[in-house]
Amino acid sequence: MAYKIPGTCLKCDSCRTHCPTGAIKVVSDDYWIDPSLCNNCEGYYPEAQCLTYCPIDCPLPSEPKKGRYKAETRPITNPDLFANGKNNPFASSILIWELCNLLAQRQSLPWKVEASGQPCYERSINGGRGGISLRITESLSDDAAPLTGKEAVKAIESLDIRAACMHLIYAAHATALEKPWQQEFLINDRQIEEYLGLDKRKDLSKAFKLALIREIALQPCLITASIDWPKQGKINGFSVSGTRLWHLLEIQHHFQEDELGCKYLVGLTFKIRAGIWAQYFLNKQGCKERTAFYQYGILPKSLLTNVMSIWQQHEGAARMMLWLLFKAKMGKEQRITVPTLMRIAYGEEKVALATQMREERKRLLKTFESDLECLHHYGIKPIFDPVTYPPEIQPLWAKLSELPDDADDALDFWINDGGNDSRITDIGPRGKWNSLMNARILWFELPVGWEQQNSEEDKKKRTNRIKKTKQIEQVVLSAEQILAARKRQGMSQRDLAKMTGKSQSWIRDLEKGRLSAKLEDQALLRKVLGLA
Repeated sequence: MAYKIPGTCLKCDSCRTHCPTGAIKVVSDDYWIDPSLCNNCEGYYPEAQCLTYCPIDCPLPSEPKKGRYKAETRPITNPDLFANGKNNPFASSILIWELCNLLAQRQSLPWKVEASGQPCYERSINGGRGGISLRITESLSDDAAPLTGKEAVKAIESLDIRAACMHLIYAAHATALEKPWQQEFLINDRQIEEYLGLDKRKDLSKAFKLALIREIALQPCLITASIDWPKQGKINGFSVSGTRLWHLLEIQHHFQEDELGCKYLVGLTFKIRAGIWAQYFLNKQGCKERTAFYQYGILPKSLLTNVMSIWQQHEGAARMMLWLLFKAKMGKEQRITVPTLMRIAYGEEKVALATQMREERKRLLKTFESDLECLHHYGIKPIFDPVTYPPEIQPLWAKLSELPDDADDALDFWINDGGNDSRITDIGPRGKWNSLMNARILWFELPVGWEQQNSEEDKKKRTNRIKKTKQIEQVVLSAEQILAARKRQGMSQRDLAKMTGKSQSWIRDLEKGRLSAKLEDQALLRKVLGLA
């Protein structure tokens, strides 16, 4: 945030002599602060020196002027992302995944300190046949050396989980280029504000938003990678050492000038180019020739705004959300263990400490169940393994999701629950932590916008299925139709379940739209509900 000096200045010259950047100038015996040089003494002193040494606190924060004042012309940026309003392709190779983990999990990762004193995060590939390693550098220059010692530790701790969202935005822009390792893309603060939901934050000043955007835009560009990739099929192995994942080529500052000729920072434009990794993992032509990969996934716009909303109160949920974005590519046959999720959300040290200390265990367990509920709230719903993750050790919010919507059914539910030996609100059994360490989540139901976009072949198959359905004159009942027909008949969910020979939970899932009935069940429902 820059400062300005109003006409009440005493002209004592104290501020000018203490300004570390030389931003304070004297023009026609009047004191003036050059906004392009004033940086609030950041990097020099904890407070602005002009305020510290001014006897009357004369300098005032500069506010951008609007309306009749002249603003600089901005360069044309690359097209906006999320043209459909929901999602956008993004580069999703393992290298992009690990940088996302690094920015989100920071010091919770198992960093290895090399003999040179450089902290390094390593990930093996193909059972140890290859690997990648990530390091953080001191600056953006190509010859900048990786940080060592306390400086490296401080830099790792200062990484912001919101920078992971910026990293994903870069990865989405890279997929729009034919050769992203050679071509640059331009992105400005207005686009970033929209992607991250900052344009709706009326409690934040423009200066604060610009400072935040600049900070998180820099962090992904400070990471270098070394890659030792083994041969896979027809694609030969390769090695790359110390390359940046993202090159920040230029930051353009845009100012607005008032009637006195003073300029105020009102915008930023970033020029970015992907690193050499894109030639191996985001190469369309190379993929066709089977000499390189073209690995991409689907980035939902909602994920960016959700992470920006919950990162302070539910950082563990935000970490899991970012991790699941990449994990979802592997298919629903993947089984996720609870210890894996906990290590992602809180780090190995916290999980190990909770295993040894009872109070830490209770605290971490409560946080984990709260973070799972947060994911469920945003549409990322865990499907618990009934064998290893039975109801007695599931979170209370998951048990209450089985509560019937109908008032009479809900009353019967609680009456039956009160008469059982174990009740839904009972505390967890002894040894719940040990049971959780062996528990698994079968999968996460994902919200709209997370799924892969349909290919042309998938669209043809779907069209054929629709035609076939019409040929047998069978129209699928919607959830709203079933609910409305049941209420017209004066039935409860339990009554309809008895008449169809199904469970009450099956009826409830139909009316909630969680599943669709098979063709033979559709015919049965039509007959019972009088819709035939």
